[in-house]
Amino acid sequence: MKRLITTLVILLVVMVVGMTALVMLVNPNNFRAYMIRQVEQRSGYQLALNGKLRWHVWPQLSILSGPITLTAPGAAQPIVHADNMRLDVNLLPLLSHQLSVKQVMLKGVVVRLTPDSESQRPADAPIGLASDNSALLVDEVTRGWRFDISRLRINDSLLVWQQNNGEQLNLRDFNLAFDQTQLRQAHIEFRSRINRNQRELQLHFNADLDISDYPKHLSALVNQLDYQMKGADLPQEGIKGEGQMKARWAAAAQRFDLRDFSLSANDSMLAGTLSGTLGQRPQLLADLHSPSLNLDSLFGFVADAQKSTTGSEQLSGRGPVISSMPESDNADSVLNAMDGELILTVDQLRWRGMLFSKVGAHGVSKDGLLTMDNFKGQSENGSFSLPGTVDVRTATTRVTLTPELHQINLPPLLKSFAMPDTVSGVLSLNGNFTGSGLSVDAFKRQWRGKAQLRVDNAQFAGLNFQQLIQRAVENSSKVHGQGDENTPNLQSITGSATLNNGVIDFGTLDARSNVLNYTGAGSVDLVKRALDVRFCVTVTAGWSGDDTLVKRLHQPVPLRIYGPWSAINYNLKDDVLRQQLRDEARQRLKEWISRNPE
Repeated sequence: MKRLITTLVILLVVMVVGMTALVMLVNPNNFRAYMIRQVEQRSGYQLALNGKLRWHVWPQLSILSGPITLTAPGAAQPIVHADNMRLDVNLLPLLSHQLSVKQVMLKGVVVRLTPDSESQRPADAPIGLASDNSALLVDEVTRGWRFDISRLRINDSLLVWQQNNGEQLNLRDFNLAFDQTQLRQAHIEFRSRINRNQRELQLHFNADLDISDYPKHLSALVNQLDYQMKGADLPQEGIKGEGQMKARWAAAAQRFDLRDFSLSANDSMLAGTLSGTLGQRPQLLADLHSPSLNLDSLFGFVADAQKSTTGSEQLSGRGPVISSMPESDNADSVLNAMDGELILTVDQLRWRGMLFSKVGAHGVSKDGLLTMDNFKGQSENGSFSLPGTVDVRTATTRVTLTPELHQINLPPLLKSFAMPDTVSGVLSLNGNFTGSGLSVDAFKRQWRGKAQLRVDNAQFAGLNFQQLIQRAVENSSKVHGQGDENTPNLQSITGSATLNNGVIDFGTLDARSNVLNYTGAGSVDLVKRALDVRFCVTVTAGWSGDDTLVKRLHQPVPLRIYGPWSAINYNLKDDVLRQQLRDEARQRLKEWISRNPE
């Protein structure tokens, strides 16, 4: 046993002495020119190592450096700047003075993807045609340069990405781990947070890469994608979810495919495929299905159970105040940046408190014009169809809609537009509308259009036309009403309406029921939240008493409903009926006098 322990100690001492001697004999600075030359030969980039290189032997034999920079040919700024770098090297190749790096670790990195960091062609450089052989050579060089390293670590770093419009996007706490598990097979893990316009996006994903045919093709299996977004104009609890997908990239065609795509957002879910091409005008095809899509949760809309007139948007805060609007606020719209086609099916959709089912949509975007030729679904016993267009080719977003509603429950629809649900029933509507903007607030202020409508089983909450008139007459005649307060007076209302920048004008309203008929006209101001509607109401049934007097009461009675929604007033001109009764009384008195002159 003693001999074994002694042997092990001797071997350990020999190894320590050997490593110490090796480290002392091999100067890491001898590899400086070699590394710089290899990087430039393989990629054309210029590597600068500032400060002396030194050994670090525990727990891993490594070479440490000071600040480093990596600069593209002709670029004004380096694309990569790191506070320090650690190269984990293999021991045995050092015996023959060869450098074999198995892991690169960078800390305090700033990656700049800006015009100043892009490679620039020299002004006097000749321009020639690239041959297929040169393309293959570049592929081979790129293949070696990108993936000869087994492990790459980037910690606590910053990535600065300048977009085409000049705005910069900063990825903070940038952490990247790249491991080449097998030949041309790699595992990547990424974590970062992005801040912009008082919003923060936290992103984390891990994926397995197949780089066997890189750079011609690249395949990835995203095993897990987690994200959370909070900040201004977002729900108080934020938006968070997870996803998975299979991705493939073809460099020659600049084509990407996302298969088995699934993404959750709060209590909503999307799945399907995404494919398209990049280039000067990107193309996107999205074929998606959602078992449940809750837009209220995503946009922070909470229906107010206490107030029947509105709902509220529970947001964590408002966005930054902009002193002046840009000249063209649609210049950076995604519809102007790319073309595409959307195919979407939703089993259950929730929008501003309304529930819809079997929703289907199909739209095509071309040069800033989105055409939705199909957008339809069902709601309880009704259905809707909302084809239209969205035009962002100018500074103002122009929208056209041709809605067709059939038997849509009216109270939830009124509440979704922040209107009092004092009228119940089911609505059918056909119309044409145009306007600026897609929000409900924009609809109430900047839209115009006309529609023909019909409301079946209509009833005015707290307002019974029949009883108003009958009670006005009962106190001054021998005629009585037979209406029951607990029996609803369901009506069928037809008419036409015109929307003009927040004011709905009802040109004609015609209603019929078992006990009354009426016609009307008036307006509703969505911005001022007020109304002024005039009716002529005729109670055709429900009277008891003298038949002659009852016939006299079959006359239209003017009724005006007006005022703010919070305090609606009405004015019933029942003098018309009283005058009829007085005229009947005078007529009977004259007849009696003529029959009894003395």
